[in-house]
Amino acid sequence: MSAEAVSCTIKSPVALQIGDAVSDSSRPGVYITDITLAEPVNIQEISFKNYYTAYLTVRLQRREESSAKWVTCLRNYCLMANPHAEAGSHDYFSIYRQQMLTEPDNVTTVRLILRQPSSEWLNFSIEEINIYSCAKEDSEGDVPAWLSTLTPVEEPLDLNGLPDPETVSSSIQQMWALTEIMQASQTAASIGRFDVEGSYDIKLLSYT
Repeated sequence: MSAEAVSCTIKSPVALQIGDAVSDSSRPGVYITDITLAEPVNIQEISFKNYYTAYLTVRLQRREESSAKWVTCLRNYCLMANPHAEAGSHDYFSIYRQQMLTEPDNVTTVRLILRQPSSEWLNFSIEEINIYSCAKEDSEGDVPAWLSTLTPVEEPLDLNGLPDPETVSSSIQQMWALTEIMQASQTAASIGRFDVEGSYDIKLLSYT
């Protein structure tokens, strides 16, 4: 994740209400919040704090060649296990690109669709919204200092007088083979311990 959130403009929520907004005094169950990004972004994470929102759907406007296309990357994501209870109503959430239904690349606008079917709460929203872009893989500035000090594979290791690893490995293999031969020789000798001048001693065999 990037150290800082990308630059964006968060618009005021727009309520979706069935019926006449003037005569119908019932609380709207759906709010839409649009977030305009300063430039196209490959999104890595969307983080926020919940405020009584039960379900979240996320739609993205992606730039594709000369046109823009809307896609749904998250559908009815549950923020409150029970819309009528407090659990999850003030939790922090992070939505990662691995959780999304489509790759969130070249995104210019993020649309958050908030839904709360319960009439227990007068208002609902999400707060402290932050969007993070993917780290630039080809940027040297994103490489940790400790990682840049590692010895590249192509460069020979400086052994500082230590024996060559291949020589040590070869010696170990020879020792292992010699050990196997010695163990096999001991087994063969133990099997033939009753052999007396080419024949077997019947008395010795009867005590085994």
